[in-house]
Amino acid sequence: MNGTNGPPRSGLVGLVRDPLFLLHSNGPGHPESPDRLRAIDAMIGRFPRPDRLIDVAARDATREELSWVHEESHIRAIEASRGRPWTVFDADTSACEHSAAAAVRAAGGLMALVEGVVRGRLTGGFALVRPPGHHAESGRPMGFCLYNNVAVASEYALRRLGLERVLVFDWDVHHGNGTMHSFYGTDRVLFCSVHQYPHYPGTGRIDEVGTGAGRGFTVNVPLPPGQGDGDYAAIVERVLRPIVLEYRPQLILVSAGFDIAEGDPLADMRVTPRGFARMTGQLLALSGECCPDRLAFSLEGGYDLDNLARGVSAVLGMHAGGAGTGAVPDGGGVPEPSRQTRAVIDEVLKALRPFWKTLS
Repeated sequence: MNGTNGPPRSGLVGLVRDPLFLLHSNGPGHPESPDRLRAIDAMIGRFPRPDRLIDVAARDATREELSWVHEESHIRAIEASRGRPWTVFDADTSACEHSAAAAVRAAGGLMALVEGVVRGRLTGGFALVRPPGHHAESGRPMGFCLYNNVAVASEYALRRLGLERVLVFDWDVHHGNGTMHSFYGTDRVLFCSVHQYPHYPGTGRIDEVGTGAGRGFTVNVPLPPGQGDGDYAAIVERVLRPIVLEYRPQLILVSAGFDIAEGDPLADMRVTPRGFARMTGQLLALSGECCPDRLAFSLEGGYDLDNLARGVSAVLGMHAGGAGTGAVPDGGGVPEPSRQTRAVIDEVLKALRPFWKTLS
């Protein structure tokens, strides 16, 4: 794959990768390890259509860009870990001497990808970054996350690229508390999270719908354990799709956590590669109706290495051309959603009807 920061390259899906991401460590035995990216890199080396993928050079986020989302005390705390062998932020979240540099590069890498997508140089992309970001609050690193990559990139699209409306769809098994709180009071970002509940971090109830100008622009879909392909497909179709078509985002960002995969050690969902491919196809269709070729993914969780690589392959396969790539799992009927998921969907739609005409 060749790198690009130049003129439009129609049909190419951008990948953000950087050696710094492999240097970040949470400590021996931690599930969020460099092996996650090594497994993905090995898969990309076997990807059947490498001509459709292109590397996008990551850059460092500036202090000003980080400050759009994070308090100065938060930035100082991360920066203080530079060069130190070990810094512990909480029971789950640590930094080694390279972590601050990796975190700044992760946030900047996603911004570089977003710029390529919005400027038309790419038809989409995937930021394969570490550390992940969606749990990072304005003043607190947590949940393996140092800076909130998706929140910073959303602000970049709004403040620097001239966009007015961004959709963030978070399918990680854990609720994206940091992203939700970043945009809880605004209508410029529509945030939708589908997550296992009750589960870490404990946020993401249906009645958390936003405040002030943001009321109705936070959509939480808390699911019981054990849900799979048909459940997630139904949520995208019945909850996300009608709202998105009314909202008309100019960019869709996905906090792509593969810990909803069947067999993940940190969760209890049952999504297969086929399910990831189907969700990606649904999001591509939505993007096509609202903001063609402006769909970008950012890596969050996923801790079973084989399932992580297969899930990312399914996403890239759909994004790079669907079944013709040979990277998309064989088709088949979509399972019906479970009774529990149908009940949750009904409650979510009930909570959102006051804010969305299409749900009336």
